[in-house]
Amino acid sequence: MLSFGGQTALNCGITLSKRGVLDKYGVKVLGTPIEGIEATEDRDLFRKTMLDAGIPVARSAAAYSLEEAKKIVDELGYPIMVRVAYTLGGRGSGVAFNEYEFEEIVTRGLMSSLTHQVLIEEYIGTWKQIEYEVMRDAYGNGMTVCNMENILAMKVHTGDNIVIAPSQTLNNREYHLLRTAALKATEACKIVGECNIQFALEPNSERYVAIEINARLSRSSALASKATGYPIAYIAAKLMLGYSLSELINKVTGITTAGFEPALDYVTVKMPRWDLTKFDKVTRNIGTQMKSVGEVMAIGRCFEEALQKAIRMLDIGKNGLVADSRHEPLVDPDKIEARLQRMTDEIIFDVADALKAGFTVERINKLSSIDPWFINKIKNIIEMERILRKEARKVASGDAPDLLRRAKQLGFSDAQIAECIGLSVSEVRLLRKRLNIVPVVKQIDTLAAEWPAKTNYLYFTYNGDTDDIQFRDVMKVMVLGAGTYRIGSSVEFDWSTMNMVWDLKNNGVEEVIVVNCNPETVSTDYDMSDKLYFEELTLERVLDIYEKERPFGVVISVGGQIPNNLATSLTAYGAKILGTDSVDIDRAEDRAKFSRLLDELHIPQPEWSTFTSIEDAKAFAKKVSYPILVRPSYVLSGAAMRIVWTQKHLEQFLLKAAKVSPEHPVVISKFIMDAQEFEIDGVCDGESVYIGAVIEHVEQAGVHSGDAIMCIPPQRLPADVQQVAVEYATKIAKSLRIKGPFNIQFLYKDGIVYVIECNLRASRSMPFVSKATGVNLISLAALAILNGKIPTLPRGDSSMTQVCVKAPQFSFMQLDGADPHLGVEMRSTGEVACFGRSFFEALIKALIAVGYKIPKPNGNILITVGGIQLKDRILNLTKELIGLNFNVYATEHTAEYLERKGGLCVKVLNKISEPERKPNILDYLVEGKLELIINIPSTSVLEKFASMLEDEYQIRRKAVELGVPVLTTYEDAEAFVEGLKMIHRGELKIPVS
Repeated sequence: MLSFGGQTALNCGITLSKRGVLDKYGVKVLGTPIEGIEATEDRDLFRKTMLDAGIPVARSAAAYSLEEAKKIVDELGYPIMVRVAYTLGGRGSGVAFNEYEFEEIVTRGLMSSLTHQVLIEEYIGTWKQIEYEVMRDAYGNGMTVCNMENILAMKVHTGDNIVIAPSQTLNNREYHLLRTAALKATEACKIVGECNIQFALEPNSERYVAIEINARLSRSSALASKATGYPIAYIAAKLMLGYSLSELINKVTGITTAGFEPALDYVTVKMPRWDLTKFDKVTRNIGTQMKSVGEVMAIGRCFEEALQKAIRMLDIGKNGLVADSRHEPLVDPDKIEARLQRMTDEIIFDVADALKAGFTVERINKLSSIDPWFINKIKNIIEMERILRKEARKVASGDAPDLLRRAKQLGFSDAQIAECIGLSVSEVRLLRKRLNIVPVVKQIDTLAAEWPAKTNYLYFTYNGDTDDIQFRDVMKVMVLGAGTYRIGSSVEFDWSTMNMVWDLKNNGVEEVIVVNCNPETVSTDYDMSDKLYFEELTLERVLDIYEKERPFGVVISVGGQIPNNLATSLTAYGAKILGTDSVDIDRAEDRAKFSRLLDELHIPQPEWSTFTSIEDAKAFAKKVSYPILVRPSYVLSGAAMRIVWTQKHLEQFLLKAAKVSPEHPVVISKFIMDAQEFEIDGVCDGESVYIGAVIEHVEQAGVHSGDAIMCIPPQRLPADVQQVAVEYATKIAKSLRIKGPFNIQFLYKDGIVYVIECNLRASRSMPFVSKATGVNLISLAALAILNGKIPTLPRGDSSMTQVCVKAPQFSFMQLDGADPHLGVEMRSTGEVACFGRSFFEALIKALIAVGYKIPKPNGNILITVGGIQLKDRILNLTKELIGLNFNVYATEHTAEYLERKGGLCVKVLNKISEPERKPNILDYLVEGKLELIINIPSTSVLEKFASMLEDEYQIRRKAVELGVPVLTTYEDAEAFVEGLKMIHRGELKIPVS
């Protein structure tokens, strides 16, 4: 089966087939055959297949070179759409408005494609973007699970679009016109199982074109499955095994067959989560290349309710679409107009600002291509805010219950209402309950109550009068999930959530209730727990669920930081937290309290303090000496941490980014240079402590733990240092009376072990540790949380016979302008882990898994480093690369140093910023002549070297756009070269690219 592993699995299957491997071993592809997959992935073949089936496509032609692409664009004209074959998330694609942009996008796209093919297509960005999720068996039976409408039209990739299911602006004729075309198209492509088809529909006519088919499960498939309750993956697997739609039963109803098309008596809204502010130099515009790192899905009885829920679910500091004092509205008409035309990640708030600024619905529609129906719904929310503010006194006194109820029906949170009427959030909650304005629980039933549902797939709404379910008085526990994937929180916490669910059941809990809102997760599969509330992870909603269900307690330690942050507030409202007490969580989370604890335990920590004025911060920095690490407690720009090297940099950062003040203090600590960083994952039951592993970072301190390459067991860390860290971890765990999982981060330098921080929850590395050691940390944590005793076990990594390396996955290519340089703020969007007989074997495997290509023998490698100290360190690496018969190139100053200091003859490539000087780095990149770049910027470079920093940035950025691997730390480069040496000696049997 190739359909369940995304684009990677499809590409792998196609390659195995073309190389004859499947035929050689008699392996059959189940489901959609190879020729069907090729018909959907090859852009030119897809176009021909659709035309043969009588389905219109946009005017387009395929190109395999820039010269071919230029001939096509001469016929079609600008603007032009460039699509890339065999890629994920619109990778490499783009819209070109002129020749310069066209050449950039086509060059990038050709290098991104598995088959070096791009499709040059007429621009239809203002058309509606409509998707159908189709199921089809091997006997010609087909049905559509649901259709979805992309609110931001065709100009934005569906992964970055705000999507509503079912569609809202199609009339009945348009709906069935596209549904019929979807079924014909999937038949033409010989789909067996599941697929997603995307159409563009001209807004003011019935002209439509097929854009693409994904012959696999996709993000849209997950969304469609969660939106309808139809188990798409389960049914698809059965169809691939030869079952028909008519003989499979819909598990939601238990009566109807899988061939019944779902009917919805609610709407779902999917919103993407972007973390663009974490990236230096990145543009915040969204378009045809997907940039989001996660998404949420909200369920409501109207668009307004679901939209405001979704905004809160994103955890971006917004209480909803409006009524948020932290929002700085756009008021300049020219800026508003520009933002509506060139959308950013804040487009939905820009539409609201435009309406408040007096823009008409028609004008906003013309500028943004958003259908007037959606703009009018947003207008309803704005009008409700206006009325609430106008009638504030009346609402606050309880004399306008109908108005208050209507606000809740339009998705207003208690915090938004509090902002409008001048009460506290807790006072609004009390007022609502006194007026009996409380939400009801509704059940996802797939067939709009035509048949009774058999599942506990639930959501809350104020658009209803009665609960759909009965609440049993049994031993039950609520588990809070992690919400949207974002940088710093991904599938690791879904793993932790589900393992906690299963282990609670194994330990006698009769009913486990999951609360989560991410459609991409296993925890939001309705049949994975006894009850699933597809809901917000806000204090208001968690309390609503708690008051309905009356569980034994709530688990907050497996869903990352969002549930952890609710600990104190939930306790204040009388909810029982299972595991570590909220008081002890606060002792670890509060920097001052945790520091005092470390002092009491005589455990070293980097010197630090909290500041509310720039002058005090400057005095502390002078005392401890630069560099320092600055962490704002509240940051308007979204940037969290910075290493600061000079007083001038400190002033700039605190004035422009951190906005330091008594309300917004910053924490400043001494940054310890050239330190080793490592961490410990463990579990404590309040008395006994289990150490899962000591996890060593390959890079030195200064690279965020989420971006570091990690290794178990440690390779360079002395045994006595590990023992000291274990002793410190044990002391801290017992002192904090931890009951459940924990993670502690350490530094080591000059014989001293320092503690950086302690998280009293599951960590990102916990699945890695559990899989590397074979001991499931969450299983132990479940025992501890239920007041059980964890067994006495030796340290998890003490008896490992192999090495396990975890490597980060980055998405720099899709983020226009982003600098792929690593620092103290996390930027990776995923990770892999690989086993090996040695560290270097595991490392090379892991790097290949995240997309690094192993340079071919006699391949070309570019080296450029900043500062004399780094040039000294790179000398030996250069010698070794030359000894391995690689052709080493360097920038002018690096080459001079290598020749003068080491007598090494390396070839010079000139800067990208000097295109007239040949040979040039840019030419070598574009022509595919470089296979690896080692670019290590000096971290302490001052302003006078700004031009050098810009040159280095241009090298890294262009390399990423063209798919050339870049190593940006000395430790990574050193380890990579050691791996190459082992391949060269025949010790690692890993194929080169």
